[in-house]
Amino acid sequence: MSITRETVEQAARLARLTVADDDKDRLAGELSAILGFVEQLDEINTDDVEPLTSVVGATARMRKDEVNAGDYPERVLANAPDRVTDFYAVPKVVE
Repeated sequence: MSITRETVEQAARLARLTVADDDKDRLAGELSAILGFVEQLDEINTDDVEPLTSVVGATARMRKDEVNAGDYPERVLANAPDRVTDFYAVPKVVE
């Protein structure tokens, strides 16, 4: 697929970008090269390839899910910028 100058202008308009006239032809060539590379990737047979969510086989560390009463307001509010008794104090947002 070949990208034309008009396609670059339309994409720039949709993205609300200002592209100088001198750059439009260069961008059309670069975008055409990128799409050519993607077309090459379409030719690869991926029938036996499992879908990946990550290229690294990492798993998230899980903590034990425990229910507790949460009766430690001093620890919870230790970094609060402002507090009233055992609650966070926030500015009024509705008048």
